[in-house]
Amino acid sequence: MRRREIPVDGFHFIDSTLREGEQFRGAHFSIADKLEIAALLDCFGVEYMELSTPIASPQSADAIKALADMPRRFKLLTHIRANLDDAKLAVDCGVDGADVYIGTSDYMREYSHGKSLDEVIEVGREVIDFLKRNGLETRFSTEDTFRSNFADVMTVYRAMDLAGVDRVGVADTVGVADPLQTYNMVSNLRDVVNCDIEFHGHNDSGCAVANAFSALQAGATHIDTTVLGVGERNGITAMGALIARLYTYDRALVEKYDLPLLAEIEALVAQKLKIDIPFNTPITGAVAFHHKAGVHTKAVLNNPTTYEAIDPADFGMSRIIDVAHRLVGRNAIRNRATGLGIDLEEEVLQLVTAQVKSLADEQEITTDDVDRILGATVLAVDD
Repeated sequence: MRRREIPVDGFHFIDSTLREGEQFRGAHFSIADKLEIAALLDCFGVEYMELSTPIASPQSADAIKALADMPRRFKLLTHIRANLDDAKLAVDCGVDGADVYIGTSDYMREYSHGKSLDEVIEVGREVIDFLKRNGLETRFSTEDTFRSNFADVMTVYRAMDLAGVDRVGVADTVGVADPLQTYNMVSNLRDVVNCDIEFHGHNDSGCAVANAFSALQAGATHIDTTVLGVGERNGITAMGALIARLYTYDRALVEKYDLPLLAEIEALVAQKLKIDIPFNTPITGAVAFHHKAGVHTKAVLNNPTTYEAIDPADFGMSRIIDVAHRLVGRNAIRNRATGLGIDLEEEVLQLVTAQVKSLADEQEITTDDVDRILGATVLAVDD
């Protein structure tokens, strides 16, 4: 099956940090927190922000109204059940759109809402009609899509498309889908509906970013993301990681975003949640551009793209050439010496490298230890 090209301006991020992210363990965003996070994400360039349903709590409704009134470029959405009471509250809160959802898998229909497929379609049409008459952009999502009967969800999507919905949503609610399943689901859906397609993927089995990228290749137009991937259980597609995947595929796809803001956004959300940014977070993690092995450092010093698919400068980040370890090579030592204004002959450089390796075999060392060896070498040479 031939992959579709991802159009540069044909996809949008729906940031759900303030909705899905609130379901993360220990998350408790105040209205002031939400305004601060939303303002930074607006500067970054996310096209949509999704907040919890106004019926979740009194503060949830107040937060929606506060974000609706703030200066912003993004469209404000709220996530609601497929019923008229929720839809009426959404309209009253001043949002630009509503993300409507209802479960379609046997699990959801038996243990959640108890509706038949015909009843799901009927309530969907009713809610869509109400929201559209009130001027709201509307999405209709089948919760737990990948554990639902394929024919059932296609029937529901087609009915919602004919009802005039702006987009339909594919949801990997429990994180069981793989990239091929995701591609096939969205690709088939693309042939069934004329409206836009949204993908929401959980990361329980580690496939959220890969699935989101496959969804885009299959014709999806909107991807739900959160900062650092926070959300229920293992969370959903991480915005920064998806940015990295898109960047390595075609840098033009992410040029519309203010990329150097990514690190500040992730640091802010991590601080609000009282968590550390994981070391292996793409782009902003502490070791994202860390080079250690001698063969690697030599190549990177000659041409960074040898071992870097992402240019750290595009994100306001810096690469690190680690010299304080037993794997160090003379090129890394030379680079460190040059940075300190020290010019070493090749024979001396070999000697210093051997001394660093020998010391590192005996104990854990630091850059200061390397610098002391370099300094002592200079004094010895001068004498």
